Amino acid sequence: MTNEQILEALRHVQDPDLKKDLVTLNMIDNIQIKGNKITFTLVLTTPACPMKEFLKKQCVDAIHKFVDKNAEVEVEISSKVTSGRKDNEELLKDVRNIIAIGSGKGGVGKSTVAVNLAIALARTGAKVGLMDADIYGPSIPIMFGLQEERPESFDKDGKTWIVPMEKFGIKLLSIGFFVDPAKALIWRGPMASSALKQLFSDTDWGPLDYMVIDLPPGTGDIPLTLIQSLPLTGAIIVSTPQEVAIADVRKAADLFRNEQIKIPVFGLVENMSYFIPPDNPEKKYFIFGQSGCKKFAEELGIPLIGQIPIQPEISDSGDSGIPVAVDQQSPLASAFNHLAEAIAQQVAIHNAIRESFGNLN
Repeated sequence: MTNEQILEALRHVQDPDLKKDLVTLNMIDNIQIKGNKITFTLVLTTPACPMKEFLKKQCVDAIHKFVDKNAEVEVEISSKVTSGRKDNEELLKDVRNIIAIGSGKGGVGKSTVAVNLAIALARTGAKVGLMDADIYGPSIPIMFGLQEERPESFDKDGKTWIVPMEKFGIKLLSIGFFVDPAKALIWRGPMASSALKQLFSDTDWGPLDYMVIDLPPGTGDIPLTLIQSLPLTGAIIVSTPQEVAIADVRKAADLFRNEQIKIPVFGLVENMSYFIPPDNPEKKYFIFGQSGCKKFAEELGIPLIGQIPIQPEISDSGDSGIPVAVDQQSPLASAFNHLAEAIAQQVAIHNAIRESFGNLN
């Protein structure tokens, strides 16, 4: 058996999302052959890849079919998160992917989705940051139990840098760390936008695979300024199933897809999708209606990328400072794990398209 035989066999394994074989995609590394034993590394485009077990099995089957049916095959898994960033983008230049979480209106659970998504991505082994840009209603300090904490800072080259807080495996920052939570924040749009942009540019985030940004709700001046200022990879829109909420989704989608902005919308997340009674976990009650977000996602031409149930444990865990995604033994954490996999998958596909065909949105 030779390395060439192994590579030729693995050319028969295609990544279902990227539509190319693993060898062409440079996803095979460190081939070792010792007698009848073959080991190699499968380098995924994200540690959150939902196809990892499928691809691993396909690799083993290909070796058995095209090289030696009796070979002992060991596939090690690693990852290198891809990026579609331009070289000349200086803002947050060490962040490989920036994902905005938006909504057409408030009260749909956007912050809950953003927080638990960031934690779920970090649980896969990715380096993750979370920025609370909801300047008039910052909730991250409460959801992480950090209401009394204040970030540290240091001076370097004549500039003061903010050190983000770290908890549950992610780096996080919020305007809520710098203002009195008991007082209303009376800032006009330009002042608020300027403060947020300074937090992004003056924070020592370090290298990150993903930064999740919890945008202010709606389509006003502040979210618009942030979207235009930041080198976003793409966006996720959060809604609830009610018609009144779905009507606002179109506005949010139009904001990102505006001809002058052109930010890809990776998908729609339906929050408060259904209720599962504790005494009958096989039953689902669609309190706010069924299939509303699914139909609207199809109309917009974007995937319904996740459905999050409405359960007291989700809101209670946020209020307690320990979001539900922290407890991987909780059945509710699986909804956010699936969401993290789906979003990481969409990001990898988008980056591959940009690499192959240029800066397409």
